[in-house]
Formats: sequence, C-alpha cells, structure tokens
Amino acid sequence: QVQLVESGGGSVQAGGSLRLSCKASGTPISGACMGWFRQAAGQQREGVAVIDGDGHTDYAQSVKGRFTISKDSAKRILYLEMNSLKPEDTAKYYCAMNGCTVELVVAPFNYKGQGTQVTVSS
Repeated sequence: QVQLVESGGGSVQAGGSLRLSCKASGTPISGACMGWFRQAAGQQREGVAVIDGDGHTDYAQSVKGRFTISKDSAKRILYLEMNSLKPEDTAKYYCAMNGCTVELVVAPFNYKGQGTQVTVSS
C-alpha cells in the first residue's frame, strides 16, 4: 500500500524559506513521477512542481526561480525547497505520485499525502 507523509510546513515571514519533505512507503520512487500541489482555503488545487523518473522537472510559473524540487530515491524522500516565500504561497501543500506535469499532479486519482500547512505572513 502506497503511503505518502509530508512534513516541514510551518509559519514564516515573507522572504523566508522552508523545506518540505515527503516520505514514501510501500513503493519505490526512483522511476515514478512525483510532485507537489497546493490548495489554499476556498481555492482549487494548484500544481507546484514535479520531477519525473529521469530527474526532469516542471514548475508552475508562479514559483519558478524560488522553489526547487528534488528527490532522494534511496531514502524514498521527495523534497520541495521553497525560498523567497510570499503571502500568496500560503496553502496546504500535498505530495503526490503519478502526475508528470504540474497540470496532472493535481489529478484526484493520484496517490497523495495528508498535506502540510505553509503560512507566509507579510
């Protein structure tokens, strides 16, 4: 059974940084597409970043240059390094498996975790 568990969220001031982690169990991640999406209160899901089995990455325009996705396949951990955070980045961030683009990572049929809250104050 695939399980994804996110951690690393918190509250920061604008301009700050956070690193999110997603620990996968029940499946290897080396060949899989994995990514992050977020959902702010009352808003639709927004794909943030994805990484495929070859290490190719894709980012939402809103986070390009500020966020970096990476993975440690041996440890089965997916990361999202978030720098220069803005109040509009405030959302619950979810790790997902099987979406290979920022458009597909939000699909409801993907495996996903329970999410971790990120709050950015101005």
